[in-house]
Amino acid sequence: MITGVLGIEKPLVLAPMGFVAGGALAAAVSKAGGLGLIGAGYGDADWLRREFQRAAGARVGVGFITWSLAKQPALLDLALSHKPSAVMLSFGDPRPFAGKIRASGAKLICQVQSLAIARQALEAQPDVLVAQGTEAGGHGGERSLFPLLPAVRNVAGNVPVLAAGGIADRRGYEAAMALGAAGVLVGTRFSASHEALTAPGAKERIVATGGDATIRTTVFDVVRGFDGWAGITGRALRNKFTEAWHGREALLREHSDAERKSYYAAVDRQDFDTALVFAGEGVDLIDGILPAAEIVRRLVP
Repeated sequence: MITGVLGIEKPLVLAPMGFVAGGALAAAVSKAGGLGLIGAGYGDADWLRREFQRAAGARVGVGFITWSLAKQPALLDLALSHKPSAVMLSFGDPRPFAGKIRASGAKLICQVQSLAIARQALEAQPDVLVAQGTEAGGHGGERSLFPLLPAVRNVAGNVPVLAAGGIADRRGYEAAMALGAAGVLVGTRFSASHEALTAPGAKERIVATGGDATIRTTVFDVVRGFDGWAGITGRALRNKFTEAWHGREALLREHSDAERKSYYAAVDRQDFDTALVFAGEGVDLIDGILPAAEIVRRLVP
């Protein structure tokens, strides 16, 4: 059982959304019976220290984009110094980091987007796999959850598999469990929580919009300088920036210096007609901004 593996009461893990899943949100999910993961994202040591401090007293973990961790390996040492209960790695080869994570006593969680990635992750001897479908908000691969989940389960052996992507209410949880999941990893529903670091205007957009208003795109990675992750796109809310540049990424790269300056100016003034709001297709099911504990209660028995 995933509850025994991760030492939790409820089979629910908070997705480590970069700069959204901070210490307060992770702590709230853990205190409600799940496991909260702080989203280390693209790598910011000061931010990571601050958010672990905000989670003080709660049993939480941390999640990294593995490609970023490969460039800043000291971040793993920093995270492990805070004694996380689990470390989740996504997008990249987890094997170089697996031994250090296990030696620390933390559980290793590997998120996968295909069977090939799952087989590589299994070589790292993870404690948990996460099968992530394209329905998910933020970065992801090319396969949808419900065909991928049982396929990953078939190759995982005794390693429990969490389901991720578009799960925002009890129905999604129950469907995932019926397909062999040991539990769920949930992101966007918690992005619209009281404790999330999501900007207030972004939370309001998540509540107000629906899944038809999301798009998988690379334009936000291009403009932010995170381009070049083969096969990986990000699901976000459509806005004027995606209308202008989706499908014109080559031209955006040519004008990246000028566009980056104006983009980050929009971020600073919280202009979400331009700025990024990562969100999954499950936004149809999000009708209010709630405390994290209430979201946990509604999602899982």
